[in-house]
Amino acid sequence: KMVKWSMVFGLVLSANIFKGALCFSDSLRTSRLRLHATTLRMASSEREIVIDPFCMRQFTDDAYTGTKINYDPDDFEVKINDLFSAGQAPLVDGYAPFCKHLFVPNFAGVVGSIAAITEENIHLLKSGYEARTEKELPVLVRWFSAEDVPQSETEFLDIILYSREQIRKENEAMGEDSGSDAPWGIVSVKAQDINYEIPMQPITMMRNALGADQGGSGVTLDADAYAASVAFWTDHATIK
Repeated sequence: KMVKWSMVFGLVLSANIFKGALCFSDSLRTSRLRLHATTLRMASSEREIVIDPFCMRQFTDDAYTGTKINYDPDDFEVKINDLFSAGQAPLVDGYAPFCKHLFVPNFAGVVGSIAAITEENIHLLKSGYEARTEKELPVLVRWFSAEDVPQSETEFLDIILYSREQIRKENEAMGEDSGSDAPWGIVSVKAQDINYEIPMQPITMMRNALGADQGGSGVTLDADAYAASVAFWTDHATIK
């Protein structure tokens, strides 16, 4: 009997040791996963440039009709930060002190979303009133449908950045929060074949002049810049 009880005790002890080892292993694995997740969050929070929620629709919103980017958002952020840190994509002044541009190679394979208006395609132009978000007023826009005009991958991407201070200002006016402290937020990505800024559309300039509570930036309308915008967009339209 003593021998049998010794055997039983030994089996129970072995089982408890094995169970304890499994628990320790699971605990260690969970700790490692938590550490990995924390490291990823820290890596993202340490980036100088992040994708702003306003721009995220270009990556994740299937209903979005503007320039679509079929590229993982996190990988996109990493690539942009790598190019910026390496000095391959310096900051270029935009229409206001808080706005900057990065002109980078089109590594994401994004197709262009602007077409020249010609005698052959002008009859294909469409127009309508649209708002970029639910909180903005609809404005009159015109466009080509993607199925009506050819599209191809462009040579460059224009990465449009806003400073964190400006993003917070606009978020506050619209009752939103970007959830980031990164110095720069990507507010738009444009695919184009030139490595300098294409004029923003006249209606965008007007919206900006209206102020942050209307989805703009509050920058006063510049007559010369507006004239340049009209000159370009008289002969061009977006594709969607």
